[in-house]
Amino acid sequence: MKLYLKFVAMHLKRSMAYRQSFFLTLAGQFLVSFSSFMGMWFLLSRFDTVAGYTLGECLLCAGVVLSSFSLAECFFRGFDRFSGIVRSAGFDRILLRPRNAMLQVLCEQIEFTRLGKLIQGVGMLIWGIAIAPVTWTAGRVALLFVMILGGTVIFSGLFILCAALCFFTLEGLEFINIFTDGMREYGVYPLDVYGEGFLKFGTFVVPYALFQYYPLMALLGRAAHPGWALLPLLTPLFLIPCIALWRVGVRKYKSAGS
Repeated sequence: MKLYLKFVAMHLKRSMAYRQSFFLTLAGQFLVSFSSFMGMWFLLSRFDTVAGYTLGECLLCAGVVLSSFSLAECFFRGFDRFSGIVRSAGFDRILLRPRNAMLQVLCEQIEFTRLGKLIQGVGMLIWGIAIAPVTWTAGRVALLFVMILGGTVIFSGLFILCAALCFFTLEGLEFINIFTDGMREYGVYPLDVYGEGFLKFGTFVVPYALFQYYPLMALLGRAAHPGWALLPLLTPLFLIPCIALWRVGVRKYKSAGS
């Protein structure tokens, strides 16, 4: 952890070397995901509800998803760009160092400008807290934070999974973006809006619902079971197959040359 924090400090110092560029890029990242917010706002200002969900409830949902995605994209950016490391034989250099390969990839790239999306996500959450029909208690506020952490774990696992596949393909697979950037877009609404089939997919295949749908229902007082509030605690289990595939890829790795 101490070594990782040193890398974080180094990346932050590098980012702040050109402050004007940093803040302009940060603002650009804020505006990148603004279209999904505007689409949701225009839709709900016209029809009041979507499948029974009000603007405030959707803002809570969207804020959790966008904040989670932003944190994962910032601190796990090295895995998102891993295909370039493999193609350039940079992973050979990583394997020669006396440190854990996964830690080195994690520290390879940390982009603080990606936190521009986090600013928007936090803004959505603040607005949602203000207008959602929820009686806020310390427990509900804590649940909101746990949902964000759970979402960060799921998105981080997807980035690791994408990196692991690069051992076999040498190229990043664009279809993975359906599960990362795609979820950032369609995650602005609770998953049951898209039908029972999609909710089952988000529960048993890529478990978005563990941090997005089920705890949100508990937050809104609509949960069929009180245990739904605890489901974000299960999100680290998603890392098990992701890390397992990574380890298989490392064992099968052959240098791509330079």
